[in-house]
Amino acid sequence: MPADPTDRFTVKVLLYAIEPVISRRFSIRATANFKDFHRALQDAMGWRDLHLHEFRHGKGKRLTKVIADDDPDVVKGDEFKEQTTVTLASFVGRRELPLRLLYRYDFNEDWIHEITIEEKSTGEKSTKPIIIDGERACPPEDCGGPELFMDALRGELEFLDDRYDPAHFDPKKVKFR
Repeated sequence: MPADPTDRFTVKVLLYAIEPVISRRFSIRATANFKDFHRALQDAMGWRDLHLHEFRHGKGKRLTKVIADDDPDVVKGDEFKEQTTVTLASFVGRRELPLRLLYRYDFNEDWIHEITIEEKSTGEKSTKPIIIDGERACPPEDCGGPELFMDALRGELEFLDDRYDPAHFDPKKVKFR
């Protein structure tokens, strides 16, 4: 049965290996495909979409099912689906929420995001994602990955821009494409 065009999922995103926590919560239409979902994650987190990405899911700790671009640098895992062919509604299907998966961005720096599809709602007419809330600023693009970013926050490295405030996140400044 196709998803109602007003169906939406509320999604929570946590960035791994960073303390204190960096998170975002937003809603997105259930008919969005995983390429749309990737763009929404980029916008919500403040990334600039400069690198490859993949979504991983599966049972337990074996996240061997992959949804991504069909790029030679993406390890296809046990089961691969091209991201434009899978909608959030079809991914969730009849499974109970909350539902978790991983989003990996920039394979060199290896930013890992835990995504929780928390709940489904109906009635919102907007076709764009809607930011709900979040905590802390996303690390700057190409800053070296979680370990170097944490070193910079502790003052062990001095490569962060003086204007960068790691504690600040303003949901009103999130603009979804």
